[in-house]
Amino acid sequence: MTLEETAEKIQTMEIRGAGRIARAAAQALHDHSQTIHPADLLTYCQEMEKAAGILVATRPTAVSLPNAVNLVMKPLKKESELQSAKKNLEERACSFITRSEEAVNKIGKIGAKHIRDGDVVLTHCNSEAALGCILKAHEQGMNIEVYATEVRPRNQGHITARTLSDAGIRTNFIVDSAARHFMKEVDLCITGADAITVNGSVINKIGTSQIALAAHEARVSFLVAAETYKFAPRTIVGERILIEERTPDEILSKEMRKKLPYVTVRNPTFDITPADYVDYIITEAGVFPPEMAYTIIKEQLHWDNDDMSSDLPYCEEE
Repeated sequence: MTLEETAEKIQTMEIRGAGRIARAAAQALHDHSQTIHPADLLTYCQEMEKAAGILVATRPTAVSLPNAVNLVMKPLKKESELQSAKKNLEERACSFITRSEEAVNKIGKIGAKHIRDGDVVLTHCNSEAALGCILKAHEQGMNIEVYATEVRPRNQGHITARTLSDAGIRTNFIVDSAARHFMKEVDLCITGADAITVNGSVINKIGTSQIALAAHEARVSFLVAAETYKFAPRTIVGERILIEERTPDEILSKEMRKKLPYVTVRNPTFDITPADYVDYIITEAGVFPPEMAYTIIKEQLHWDNDDMSSDLPYCEEE
């Protein structure tokens, strides 16, 4: 795929899921670097900066996307020669993809340790990391049962239910609004995350916060499984994560809306779960309470104050 095709697939949610989006962006930067033939380093940096901007603009909430782009692009600032810059960027992109895939496997192994034999687990949306924990526990011989939500309006829960069924896991498929009703039958909730702020709040698929609230009320543990690159560094300086609101066509057709002139369709894709409702965050680097989000950003993402000026070009003409 061309970079523009990848960007379109991310924007239209043909490529979806924070981890998949991040890997697709890294792959797009790698392929774009191989495709272009700039005359000098500055031109190369400008071309790659433009490509990075196109990718980052596609989904404003999934922080894995700008984090992946930043990890691939940031060292360009220190490059002094064109060919080495191209080679190093392409190697970083491949390395990120590999580390992202390994992170999901590590999270699955760590998360499985928090699932007991006989547990009933509730999950929401279609998170690679959250599903990894459940699937690994099942592989280890644990007798578990899962409640999987439908996840309106895009129905990502259908993918989750199919994955669990294919693995031979007993699964209850429920509408989103039934989560509180069934919470009394649940031992543990595990969801993924699209972004985690410096104070430990979790941005995830719409409906996550009400599930976390129901779990908190019922004294059911609520765990979040997320790769470290889903933590949002710029929230350190108070930057807010924009909650994406998608087209009303996903809920009501244009024809139907014309019949309802006084009805406005609101379609936020994500919501924010307060840190108070999150027991632990499972990452490839270990299990942390949400209060340690700042430490993860500083130590795992190697974020420093210079990164706050990331809107500047990655390479500047001498």
